[in-house]
Amino acid sequence: MPAFVALLRAVNLGPHNKVAMAQLKTIAEGCGLSAPRTLLQSGNLLFESKSKSSAALEKLLEGALQQELGLKTPVVVRSAAEWRRALDDNPFPKQAKSDPAHLLLMPLKAKIESAAVAALAAAIVGREQVKLGGQQLYLVYSDGIGESKLTSALIERKIGVSGTGRNWNTAQKIAALLEA
Repeated sequence: MPAFVALLRAVNLGPHNKVAMAQLKTIAEGCGLSAPRTLLQSGNLLFESKSKSSAALEKLLEGALQQELGLKTPVVVRSAAEWRRALDDNPFPKQAKSDPAHLLLMPLKAKIESAAVAALAAAIVGREQVKLGGQQLYLVYSDGIGESKLTSALIERKIGVSGTGRNWNTAQKIAALLEA
């Protein structure tokens, strides 16, 4: 059965949108997903499914999270092959090696045009860098993410699509689990 990763946006970051990973696994099982397992506490769910449609799996999980937990948050799903391709297509290989904690992979819920990325790049006021590759953004936060003005809210406002980021270390851990 094909392997997938589901990435929940903005969970367990503060007092809101709390999701226990055990709950997330139970919800996945209730959706008929096989071998659910989680990575870290940030909403990374790995599973297997007969479905080959990432979009259908996103809707299934978003609906189940809303129904079971009252949690309305975007979920981005990628197959193991899509995840591997996203890592292989990284336009910032130097940063991936030298500073992986400040390189983010941000899978998006829909494709965007290069004009949207240009608008986003024009809004950057610091040393951050952004590039589009397929249906994900790659972002470099040279001075750290916490103090950056390039926030998720700004990104989504400029590109008109939601997504969720994972640092390069986490992205690599997800790949290893998907390929195990």
